[in-house]
Amino acid sequence: MAKYDLVIRGGTIADGSGNATFEGDVAIQGDRIAAVGKVSDAGREEIAAKGKLVTPGFVDIHTHFDGQVMWDQRMTPSSDHGVTTILMGNCGVGFAPSLPEHRAIMVDVMEGVEDIPAAALNLGLKWNWTTFPEYLDALETRRVDVDFATMVPHVPVRIFVMGRRGERREPASPDDIKRMAAIVKEGVAAGGMGFSTSRAVGHRSGTGDVVPSTTAGEDELMAIALALKDLGQGSFMSASDLDTSLGYSPEFAMLTRIAKASGRPVHFPMLQAKDRPNQWRELAEAAAAAKKDGARMYGQVVARPVGVLFGLELTSHPFSYCPSYKAIARLSLAERVARMKSPELRAKLLAEAPQAEPKEVRVMTMARMVEAQYPMGDPPNYSPRIEDRLDHIGKRTGRSALEVAYDTLLEHDGNGILYHPARNFAAHNLDVVLDMLRRDEAVIGLGDAGAHLGRICDSSMPTFLLTYWTRDRQGERMPIPWVVRALTSRNAGIIGFHDRGLVKPGYKADLNVIDYDRLTLRAARATHDLPGGAMRLSQKAEGYEATVLSGKVTFRGGQVTGTFPGKLVRGEQKAPAG
Repeated sequence: MAKYDLVIRGGTIADGSGNATFEGDVAIQGDRIAAVGKVSDAGREEIAAKGKLVTPGFVDIHTHFDGQVMWDQRMTPSSDHGVTTILMGNCGVGFAPSLPEHRAIMVDVMEGVEDIPAAALNLGLKWNWTTFPEYLDALETRRVDVDFATMVPHVPVRIFVMGRRGERREPASPDDIKRMAAIVKEGVAAGGMGFSTSRAVGHRSGTGDVVPSTTAGEDELMAIALALKDLGQGSFMSASDLDTSLGYSPEFAMLTRIAKASGRPVHFPMLQAKDRPNQWRELAEAAAAAKKDGARMYGQVVARPVGVLFGLELTSHPFSYCPSYKAIARLSLAERVARMKSPELRAKLLAEAPQAEPKEVRVMTMARMVEAQYPMGDPPNYSPRIEDRLDHIGKRTGRSALEVAYDTLLEHDGNGILYHPARNFAAHNLDVVLDMLRRDEAVIGLGDAGAHLGRICDSSMPTFLLTYWTRDRQGERMPIPWVVRALTSRNAGIIGFHDRGLVKPGYKADLNVIDYDRLTLRAARATHDLPGGAMRLSQKAEGYEATVLSGKVTFRGGQVTGTFPGKLVRGEQKAPAG
């Protein structure tokens, strides 16, 4: 008679601690790991893992599945890449608390900041909540293929309290601030994982306005952070612009004061910009200095360039704003491809100047930066050689960069994709990312899974970390145990998920079985599976043999099992006793 529910046999275990891998078995009873090492007793179900890598399930602390979790049981692309726990409600945007008259504002902000179509949100959201605790109650009814938790986002809180004054970014009164702090405190006490805000001027609503939280005063933010201090739990996350042109960043100085006063972990984005390639290092050193003074500050980093994608099926491409393309934009992909293959239309589009509304100018400008773009192959190359940039291809083939872009878009029956590595690629290589990853003040984040659905698909970060950084990189690599720890116990511990992230008895039975040698990341592709058939980018991987969540196999042999044990995680989780 079987003693255990599931036994994973003979795998090479990277247990999430960062220690060396070892060969062994993992026995699971219920939703917990029961034994690790040599397990002689049988399981009712067994997975042969000889020669395979066994890891804890991956923990993604920066996602935007706030809408998708309400209408879908699969949190793809993340769950296709070994992720078993996600944190949403980041960047200050979300859907609770919300009065009925404010719901359109919430949708407009989410569409603009995170590129999630308003039509899909309006079809998929049930709005069976008003307060944040009621929102958590609605989430608790959902069963999906990952565990999920949420921050309390600033924009809904501000609009809930201040209405149109908040939307217009008017200063909050002392009474407004008191009410906002109370709402955040109530939300975290009910199960929120902390507070998030947006301070980035590039974060715009669907109507083009700077989002309501952008210019909130320090008094407002500090009061909310001190509410977290009162509870003794919760992180403070700010999507801030962190300009250091004065020799220091006033915004970062404010976040440091918040971290010191509240005693809570403060998260900020840490990315390399092309025009300020060393700014991230200044911030990292400032975070390290703040740590010496007792402040816990973490720069969220990504393990590759933040890559903006352009394609005929995606949100935009270099010809999106040309009048002649607009005339065919509503045709099917096949019809557009047929028209664009015509020499007459090709010549016309290559000669036309794009035209955009004021709110679209930023997107149009980036889409037309063909001299900074590369063809996105399959498997995708996230660290391409400069010789493979469109302008260099053009010089070799007697075409302009714009002509190369045109021809690339038409490849694969119109599914060709252009790749613009917008951050972390100033030197045309990923050496800077290696430096970031090694910083004690850095934490893996900013993948934005569930967002930027027609522009970015960085939710595949776990697969990229395992393939590029430990196996495929030409140059210095990272050890497998280090990468696995970064994706599991480190992320889990920083946020407060102390019950997962390690392959150890008593810990939650969230696990991956990976054919490491065969692990391959495929190119992102457009799919039309949002409510109403709206488009989003999806990205698959090959080599995940099995994913286990709460002791249940959710993915095996490249196929989903139809089991959905994932549920809401309310608040910080304690580590197992002993």
